[in-house]
Amino acid sequence: MTSNKTPFFHSIRTRLVIVSIVIEVTMLGLLIANSLRLMTDVMEERTEARLQTVSPLLNASLGARLFERDHASINEILQQLVHSTVAELDYIVVFDDKNVAYAQAGKVDAAKLPAIDQNIGLSLNDLVYDTSIPITLGGETVGYARYGLSLASYMASKDNILRQSLMIAGAEILFTLLALGLAGFLLTRHIRTLLVATRKISGGDYDLHIPVKSRDEIGVLASNFNTMTDAIRNRIAALHQSELELHEEKERAEVTLHSIGDGVITTDLQGRVRYLNPVAETLTGCTSAESVGKPIETVYRVQDQSTGSPLANPARLCLAEDTVISGVNLAQLVRADGRAYAVEETAAPIRGKAGKTIGAVLVFHDVTEARETSRKLAHQATHDALTGLINRREFERQVEDALRDAKENGTNHAFCYMDLDQFKVVNDTCGHIAGDGLLIELATMLRHRVRDTDTIARLGGDEFGILMRNIPLNEARALAEDVRNRIRDYRYLWDGQTFEVGISIGVVPIRPDTSAAADIFSNADIACFVAKDKGRNQIHVSSLDDVEQARRHLEMQWSVRIPSALENDRFVLHCQKIYPLDAASVESPRCELLVRMLEEDGSLILPGRLIPAAERFRHMPEIDRWVIRNALQLIARHGTQLGLAAYAINLSGQSLGQEDLLDFVKREILRSGVRPSLITFEITETAAIRNVSHAARFMTELKKMGCQFALDDFGSGLSSFGYLKMLPVDYLKIDGSFVRNMVHDEHDHSIVVAITQIAKTLKIGCVAEFIEDESTLQALKEIGVDYGQGFHLHRPEAITSLTAAEKQPLRG
Repeated sequence: MTSNKTPFFHSIRTRLVIVSIVIEVTMLGLLIANSLRLMTDVMEERTEARLQTVSPLLNASLGARLFERDHASINEILQQLVHSTVAELDYIVVFDDKNVAYAQAGKVDAAKLPAIDQNIGLSLNDLVYDTSIPITLGGETVGYARYGLSLASYMASKDNILRQSLMIAGAEILFTLLALGLAGFLLTRHIRTLLVATRKISGGDYDLHIPVKSRDEIGVLASNFNTMTDAIRNRIAALHQSELELHEEKERAEVTLHSIGDGVITTDLQGRVRYLNPVAETLTGCTSAESVGKPIETVYRVQDQSTGSPLANPARLCLAEDTVISGVNLAQLVRADGRAYAVEETAAPIRGKAGKTIGAVLVFHDVTEARETSRKLAHQATHDALTGLINRREFERQVEDALRDAKENGTNHAFCYMDLDQFKVVNDTCGHIAGDGLLIELATMLRHRVRDTDTIARLGGDEFGILMRNIPLNEARALAEDVRNRIRDYRYLWDGQTFEVGISIGVVPIRPDTSAAADIFSNADIACFVAKDKGRNQIHVSSLDDVEQARRHLEMQWSVRIPSALENDRFVLHCQKIYPLDAASVESPRCELLVRMLEEDGSLILPGRLIPAAERFRHMPEIDRWVIRNALQLIARHGTQLGLAAYAINLSGQSLGQEDLLDFVKREILRSGVRPSLITFEITETAAIRNVSHAARFMTELKKMGCQFALDDFGSGLSSFGYLKMLPVDYLKIDGSFVRNMVHDEHDHSIVVAITQIAKTLKIGCVAEFIEDESTLQALKEIGVDYGQGFHLHRPEAITSLTAAEKQPLRG
C-alpha cells in the first residue's frame, strides 16, 4: 500500500529550509573566520609595537649598571619588569660581554633558553615571543638581554571575541530556521493539497475536484488538474466501449488462427508472447497459457541447422527494424524437449489504428522433410559418393570463388593438387574393393590434417585437391609437407597384406594477379607432374615466374611429339665415358648410352626434359625398346673402333614392369650378335625395389647370358642396403646429389663413404656420378671409389664421333 505521507527529507519545505540554513551557516562561518584573521593581524602589530618600546627601555636601564657590574640593581630592575602587568614579560636573562649569564628573572633556565622566534606567528603554540637585544653604552656593546614577551592577554581577548561571535551566529541561525519554516509552510500548503489529490486519482477516484482558492501559479495548476481529470473520465468511458469491440474482433481472429496449418505466435512491443495457436503449441512444445508474458526467445528458440549456433529471433528483428522479416534458409526450431524441426518463418509488425507498431506476429511451418530431400539431392550433386568429399565440379566452383575473393579483397589462397603413388599396385594386387577402401581411409586422414577453413575434394580416381584459404604460400607448403609425411608413414592393411603409398603434391598460389580458374588447375596439374618427376612422394611449389613449370607445360604437348619422333626415327644415342679411378688400373673406360630426341628443326632435347615427359605419358617402354635395339646395332657396328670395356643401357621402371621385356631383350641381343658381357643395364634403385621379385628374376635371367647390372641413383631410397642381398647387382652408382656437394658437406661425404664401404664388402663395383671438379675427383680417389663419371671427366657426345684412336686418358 502506498503511503500518503511524503518523506521528511523529500518535501519542498524541508529542502528549502536546509538549503537556506546551509547558506546562512556558510556565510557566518566566513565572517567569523575573517574576524579571527583580523584579530591575529592586530595582535601581531601590537606585539611589534611593544617590542619597539621594551628594547630601548631595557638598554637605557641596564647599560650603565651592567658596565659597572651592579648586580643588585640589575636584579631589582629585572624583577620589577617580570612582575609588571604593563611590560608583560614572561622572563628576562642578562648576559655580559663575555656571553656569561649575569642576572635573570622569571621562570627560565639560563642554560636551556628557548630558541629565538623568527616571527610572531610561530609563538602562538607556547604564547611567548622569544627574542634578544644587545645592551650598549656609549656606542659600545656591554652585553645583551634575552627575554620572552607574553601573548596570553591577546589570546584571551581573541577567545572572548570568538565566543561572542558564535553566540550571535547561533541566535541568527535559530531565527532564520523559524522564519524559513513558517515561510515554507505558507508556500507549500496548496502543493500538499494537490499531492493528496493525485494520490486519490492514482487509486482510481477520477471524480475528484480540487477547489481553486488562489490566483497564483498554484491556483492555475489546480484548475488544469481539474480539466485533466475530466478528460481522463471521458477517455475511460471510450476505452470501455473499445474493449467490447476488441473482444469481439479477438474472438473472430482466434477462430481463424486455430484453423490454419501454420504456427502463429504474436508478441507485444517488448517482444513478450501474447498468443500461440495450436500448431505453434505443437511445434514449440509450449502451451499458450504458460507462454504468455514470456520473452519470445524462451518459447521460439531457433538455430542454424548446419552449425547449431543460435539465430536472431525473427520477431525480435521485426520489432527492432519495424519491417517484415523473412527467416534464414537453414533455420531450425528447437522444442522445449530438445526435438528440432526445420522451419520456414516470417515475422511482420502488428500496427495499431494510427499505424504505430504495437507488436509482431511470427508465422512458421515445418519443412523438415522437404529440406532433407533437398539436402540429399544437393549433397549428391556436389559430393563424391565413395569418400564423401566434395567432387570436382563443386571444387572448381569453390576455387573460382577463392579467385574472386583474391581479386576483390587482395587475399591469398593456395591449391594443392595431389596424386597418389603406388595406388595402382593396390588395385592390381587386391582388386578395386581394396582400392576403394584405401581411398576412403586416406580421405578420412586428409580431413584430420587440414584446417577448418580448408576444403578437400576428390578430383578423380586417385587424385585429391585441397583449397587452402587465407594462407601465405610458405604456410601452404608446410601443410602440404605434413600431408605428405602422414601419407608416407601410413600403412594400408588388406587381407593380410600391408601396402605403402606415397603422394606427389603440386602447390599453386591463388593470388590477385592469377588470370583464371582454368590456369590454376592447369598449373596445379603441371606442378604435381613436376613433383612426380622429382622422384615421386615429393612436393613442388609453383609460382608465376616458375621457369621449370613453364617448361613442363610445354611437355604436356609431348604426348603427340614423342610418338611422332618414334615413328620418324628422330632419336639419337650419345655416350658419356666412365673412367676407373685407380691410377694403377689398366682397365679401359666404360660408357653410359644416353638417349636424345631430335626436334623437327634438328635441335636436341636432353633427357632432363625428355624422360619426365615420356614417363608422364607412358612412352618410356617404347623409348627403352628403341634404345636397346639401336644401341645393340651401334655396338655391333662400331664396338671394335670404340674399344670400350662395356656399354650401359638405362631401363625405366615402366619397362621393367612389363612381362615381355625379358624376351625382347634376349631376342635383340641374339639378333645383334653382341657379346652380352659388353652390356650393362642400369636400373634406378626406386624402380628395382618397387617390384623387387620381378626385378630379381629379370636380372638373374640376363646375368645367365653374361649381362651385368648397375643400380642407379643408389642411396635415394629408404631401404637400399636391405635390398642389395636380393638383387644380383654388379655396380652401385652413387646418387649424384650426394657426390655433387660432398667436398663441402660432411653429411654427403659420410654417405658416399658408407656406400663405398658397403660396395667393397659385397664385392660390388662402385661408380660416382656428377663429378664436376678436380677437388671432388681427388676426394673420391681418397675414399676408394672404383669408377667416376661426370662433366669434369667427359661430356656426353654422339657415339658415332668416337673412334678407338680417340681414347682419352683419365684427367688429374
